[in-house]
Amino acid sequence: MSDLNALETETLAAIAAASDEAALENVRVAALGKKGSISALLATLGKMSPDERKTEGAKINVLKDKVTDALAARKLVLKEAALEARLASETVDVTLPVREAPVESGRIHPISQVMDELTAIFADMGFSIAEGPDVEEDDINFTKLNFPEGHPAREMHDTFFFNPKEDGTRKLLRTHTSPVQVRTMLNVKPPIRVICPGRTYRCDSDQTHTPMFHQVEGLVIDKSANLGHLKWILEEFCKAFFEVPNVKMRFRPSFFPFTEPSMEVDIQCKRSGGEIRFGEGEDWLEILGCGMVHPNVLRNCGINPDEYQGFAWGMGIDRIAMLKYGMPDLRPFFEADLRWLSHYGFRPLDLPSLAGGLSS
Repeated sequence: MSDLNALETETLAAIAAASDEAALENVRVAALGKKGSISALLATLGKMSPDERKTEGAKINVLKDKVTDALAARKLVLKEAALEARLASETVDVTLPVREAPVESGRIHPISQVMDELTAIFADMGFSIAEGPDVEEDDINFTKLNFPEGHPAREMHDTFFFNPKEDGTRKLLRTHTSPVQVRTMLNVKPPIRVICPGRTYRCDSDQTHTPMFHQVEGLVIDKSANLGHLKWILEEFCKAFFEVPNVKMRFRPSFFPFTEPSMEVDIQCKRSGGEIRFGEGEDWLEILGCGMVHPNVLRNCGINPDEYQGFAWGMGIDRIAMLKYGMPDLRPFFEADLRWLSHYGFRPLDLPSLAGGLSS
């Protein structure tokens, strides 16, 4: 009996001293586990006489019940203490302001915004959107655009070529969106009035060039299309895009294999304090290239140059975005920096429109 009293005192003391549920589990195993002290006593009952078994068994079972009840009570205390400690460590300051909803905190990338602005402007002029693949055929990217085999102008584009196929031909990442114009002329009968925005690729990288960038090109094919129409379209676009009432433009002779005559276009601007303002000042800034579609291009695309003529232009979307919104470096456009996007990005519901203002 004295042994049972000592075991009871020792076990209950161990239960009361358990500091967490893991320590309490160790006490339970030591007492009631398969090889525990109380389990060992229960195992000795088989060797006793019936009278001894009846007397000693009752005492051992009373001890087992006391220990079981003490374990359950202690476990409840430890659980409540652990919950209180967790609540104390995970307090929430209910006075903090509510977080902005995603529609408020999210931002549209400037490139996406400018593409929407371009679409709004040219759609108002009656243009539709044409798209094509980024991986292009050499024939469509160069040859049909009047770049003969071995022509030095091919070297100007720093092209990303794929490995040659068995027949010697090879695909490439398009160096401009002009292949979309070719695909349009091959599949659509004139008159044609489209713009072709999209990604383009050239092996070049610095503050104002990246290996992947964005262009938008425009194409008009009709029986009476002329440079006067081209000049009006470009002037109206620049006024709408830069949101100025008037703008002066200067057309300089240039060379592109796919247009004849070819021109580069400068826009009137004023440089002051690191800022460029359009529609005023005495400076000029090159903004795009354009020209009348070369008869060879029309012929290569199945259009009779004696019946139809057209004009085309192209500009860098990244470049005009930088000019309009004052971004000094092209590389952050592709770095996925949330701080930069938060500063230069646009609210998701601020959709550009000519009536409401493109960048309002």
